[in-house]
This record gives sequence, structure tokens and C-alpha cells, in this order.
Amino acid sequence: MNPLLVIEIPWGPNIGHVFGLLLTWHGLFTAVGILIGVQVALRHSRVMGFNEDDMYTIALVAVPFGIVGARALFVIEHWGRFSQEPGRVIQITEGGISVWGALIFGFAGAVTFALWRRYNVRVGLDAASMGLIIGLGLGRLGDLVNGEHLSKATELPWAVVYTNPDSPAFAHSVAVGSHHPATTYEMLALFAIFALLISIFYRGLYRYPGGTFAVAAVGYAVTRFLLTYIRLDSPDVALGLRVPQIVALLTFVVAGGLAWYWVRQGPEEREAPLPLGRIPIHRTKTS
Repeated sequence: MNPLLVIEIPWGPNIGHVFGLLLTWHGLFTAVGILIGVQVALRHSRVMGFNEDDMYTIALVAVPFGIVGARALFVIEHWGRFSQEPGRVIQITEGGISVWGALIFGFAGAVTFALWRRYNVRVGLDAASMGLIIGLGLGRLGDLVNGEHLSKATELPWAVVYTNPDSPAFAHSVAVGSHHPATTYEMLALFAIFALLISIFYRGLYRYPGGTFAVAAVGYAVTRFLLTYIRLDSPDVALGLRVPQIVALLTFVVAGGLAWYWVRQGPEEREAPLPLGRIPIHRTKTS
């Protein structure tokens, strides 16, 4: 293979130690994704007439639930790595999280809290889905640098190899050569889904509360189901499917069912939302 057609990733996974804790590229971009995702959700809560303070409170519930879930599902999937060293389970700064775990636990915690506080759950989900999709996309930048998720070999011009011996993908690059940047495909798909959400929301989907969330969930489920075929970091579970694909199928069915139910209820009479550029940046009180 012509080496000029391979993208070399020369960085190691670690940035350095901060106050005694190991900081990784994966952890850094995960934090950036969370911060920006929360801000996008807050901005859209103003657009959708959802109380911004309530959305901020929901985020304070969803984020820790998501972090715990992300680590928990990863540990369950890869228990062989942790069974001999259980202390590594809490070393989340060194990488090793499951996006599906973050989504499931974060969603469960946020919805439970919103129902308890009697918030408008469907409108809140719409606002949160905007921030969630863009936050996940930004977080995948860390995966590109870190090289934690392994993929099938390919000779496509955008194939990658990791040349730093400390990279989790270094041995894989030596063994199979250039391979797919699967998480980068996912990042691009997430940005495309975000653009789609913005477009269809302002074109009328705002009249169907919950619809934006359903489209986001279905879009991500389809993305993960397809990309799992070129990833190598999850074993087959049943019928040739892996855990991320099974979760994606369940998500597709549930989100699709909710979308059908909400559409059957008909549109709500709502004022057309202002474009984001005309929404003030300062926090406001709305109801």
C-alpha cells in the first residue's frame, strides 16, 4: 500500500498529570463535549420555551448518571480486563467508556427526575437531544487521537495507522496495517444529524414535542448499528449481533414507537421559535 495514502496518528493517549490525575485526550474531549452539549441544550431550551433553570438542573442530574453508566457498561462488556484488577474500574480518566451506557443511564436519570418535578418531558427531551448529539460528536475527537476503538483493515485513502507505541491502537496498526477511523465516521454522522435536527425543527417539527428527540435517537441508533460492523471492540452476543447493535435495535424500536404515537396525537399550536442567532445569550426565565 502506498504510504502517502495513509493518515498517521503520532500522538499518545495521555496529555499529562494534573493534580496527580492522569489527563487523556479521550477525557479532555469528553469534557469539552459535555460542556458544549449542555450549553447547546440550554440555548435550545430558551428557543423551545422550556425553563432554562430547569434544563440546567436536569443536566446536573443527567451528566453524573451518564458518566457512571458509560463506565459501567464498558466494564461489563470487557470484564476480562478488570476481573484481575478490580481497582481499575474507577480509573475512568485513563479511558474506557461506553456511549450507549452514558445515553441509557443519563436518559433514565434525567427522565425520572423530570417526571418527579412535573416538567414538560417531551419539550425537555427535544432541547436535550440537540446538545446531546453535538456533544457526542465533539467527544469522538478524543477517540480519533486516542485510538482506543479498533476497526477493520482498509486501503481507503483516509485509512489511519497509529505510530505511537503508547497508543491503544499501535499494536493493531502493526498487526493489520491501515484501518478504518470508525469513530470519525460516527463523528461526521453526528454532525450531519445535528444539522438535520436544526433544519427540520425550524421547518415545523417544533409543533410535535418529542419529535426532535425521536429523530435524534433513531439517527444515532442507525449510525451505531451500521458502524459496529467495521468495529472490532465488541464480541458477538446473539444472531451475529453485538451489544451496541442490540441496544441500537431496541432504541430504534422504542424511539420509532414514541414518534408514531406523538405524531398520531397531532401538532400543537405553538408560535414559531426565533432563530438561535436572535436568542439572547444571557439566561432568562421562561415557562
